[in-house]
Amino acid sequence: MLALARSAAGAAASDLPAPDPGPLPARLAAPQGAFVTLRVGGHLRGCIGIVEAREPLGRTVGHCAAAAATEDPRFPPIGRDDLADLEVEVSVLEEPRQVRDVGEIVVGQDGLIVSSGRRRGLLLPQVAVEHDWSREEFLEQTCRKAGLDPDAWRHGARIEAFRAQVFGDRPDGRP
Repeated sequence: MLALARSAAGAAASDLPAPDPGPLPARLAAPQGAFVTLRVGGHLRGCIGIVEAREPLGRTVGHCAAAAATEDPRFPPIGRDDLADLEVEVSVLEEPRQVRDVGEIVVGQDGLIVSSGRRRGLLLPQVAVEHDWSREEFLEQTCRKAGLDPDAWRHGARIEAFRAQVFGDRPDGRP
């Protein structure tokens, strides 16, 4: 999965066609949502994902990696010069579940989706840990990501949680 993401991101950064993954192993052939996070020199440079399981996981990872490399509007596209320092992380998502009581949310295990009307924000489980957020801070930050007031989660916004399997690599071999 990491090799597939790295290959797709590298092709996109080099302005080459997406690589053909060939026949996918059973684990990558089943439909599942995923996010691909790219860092260069330890700094976030792209994070794109698909929540809904629409196509085989292998294709989802490839599409998301290419998009994270070149289409995340928050960052300049990753270029060939960045590839030597590229760190790839793939988060394979479980189906989201509605949260009826925020006490159900386990920081470090659950990712969050907060939505109201047409606005929707998603933060992966590892984001709360990276920032040492409490459950309430995690909810507030997810609301902000959706463009909502930080306390919208208290006032009728829909809250969903999901778990993710996270795989990462680093060019220096560290986990």
